Amino acid sequence: MTKIDYKKLEEKLTCVRKNAWEEMSDKEKKDALQFSEGYKIFLNNAKTERESVREGIIIAQKMGFKNIADLKTLKTGDKIYAINRDKNILFAVIGKNLAQDGFNLVMSHIDNPHLDLKVNPLYEDSGLAYFKTHYYGGIKKYQWPTIPLALHGVVMLANGKKIEITIGEKEDDPIFMITDLLPHLGKDQLRKTLEEGVTAEELNVVIGSFPIADKKIKEKIKLAVLELLNKEYGITESDFISSEINIVAASKARDLGFDRSLIAAFGHDDRVCAYTALRALLDGKNQQRAQLCLWVDREEIGSEGNTSAQSVWLENIIALILEKTGQPADFRNVYQIMEKSQAISADVTAAFDADYKEVHDARNVAYVGCGVALERYTGHRGKSSTSEASAEYTQKLRSIFDAQKIIWQTGGLGKVDFGGGGTIAMFLAKRNMDVVDMGVGVLNMHAPMEIVSKADVYQAYRAYKAFLEKIF
Repeated sequence: MTKIDYKKLEEKLTCVRKNAWEEMSDKEKKDALQFSEGYKIFLNNAKTERESVREGIIIAQKMGFKNIADLKTLKTGDKIYAINRDKNILFAVIGKNLAQDGFNLVMSHIDNPHLDLKVNPLYEDSGLAYFKTHYYGGIKKYQWPTIPLALHGVVMLANGKKIEITIGEKEDDPIFMITDLLPHLGKDQLRKTLEEGVTAEELNVVIGSFPIADKKIKEKIKLAVLELLNKEYGITESDFISSEINIVAASKARDLGFDRSLIAAFGHDDRVCAYTALRALLDGKNQQRAQLCLWVDREEIGSEGNTSAQSVWLENIIALILEKTGQPADFRNVYQIMEKSQAISADVTAAFDADYKEVHDARNVAYVGCGVALERYTGHRGKSSTSEASAEYTQKLRSIFDAQKIIWQTGGLGKVDFGGGGTIAMFLAKRNMDVVDMGVGVLNMHAPMEIVSKADVYQAYRAYKAFLEKIF
């Protein structure tokens, strides 16, 4: 009787999670480390949606991409981008026959949890000037006091002039900060739950303490701040009404660990997928089928708004591409094209955290350093607020990634009844497209500093590139 080699049988029949660093060649490891250097530069320059769009355009233009608004006609192989309100952008390589073949799309979001200024933010109290804030997205409020903060955004002056602001990032810039109680006086605070320990109305940012030299003025410090802002930017207090100023962590993307294998940074969610998707598009070879990379806004608050995944702007741009390639551009044709198309919702997922094992299903979660994570569904509890990729579509993607020897794993957002979360996949599914979630596992997700593996970043890039190049 033939002796069975159970080790080979195990390798053949079981699904074994692999450490990406162990699987990659020396050259691939070097490529992964080098790739992450460009990603860190992007993170440092793109802490808001507007900045992400700006940096994406700079990167794409170096590769020959042109604004669709400047082109009268389009042909196969043309590289274009289209901008929506400076916070939503589509990059595309024009295929041979969009109406007949459809397109491959990788969609990610470029917003992330942060603090916004309230409409009337500036006030003075007890010898200090403050900005009042309103948090954006799902944050743990207790993580924001006592850390260095920076201001990023735009102010539209009453005369229509746009002022761009970035304060707190340069070494000689001032920073800003939210205060917290000292432990000696914080006994009552410490008895509260983490959710209650710091309230939304206590997330007030210290911005100054120097009063003007005039005893007749009641709020001397507030006026001193306004005087500085007016001299530097032309801003008056009423201009805050027409401003979009984000408060973000004043920190650079940094290598983490003795071996520099990880990256700690503000905004991995979801700029890690946005950057890797764009680089995949720029480096792609296929020009037979249209390739699209879409960056959207507002995902962290439900994708509501005219720059979000629910906006019909995508349909409008596809119609415009059809028109400029000489094809019928009615909306029935647009939706028929979507039915022929395939998509990846490129979004991050929760990585297994060994200090909080109780919230994860260890067999159905992404692990740091084990490759890009594929999730057939996300959602809450009974699969609510999610789409689910079909078995057929999942198999097609498996075959692509396995053929390219891309290191990938499956993931899930926690145990079933612990909460979960949503992505933008369901909004593409509503357009009758095949779509699946695929992205990088993140530690500290939604914190002011998040953590990813350089190996996972590189494998995400490889996966998106292989997908975009595929002719389905």
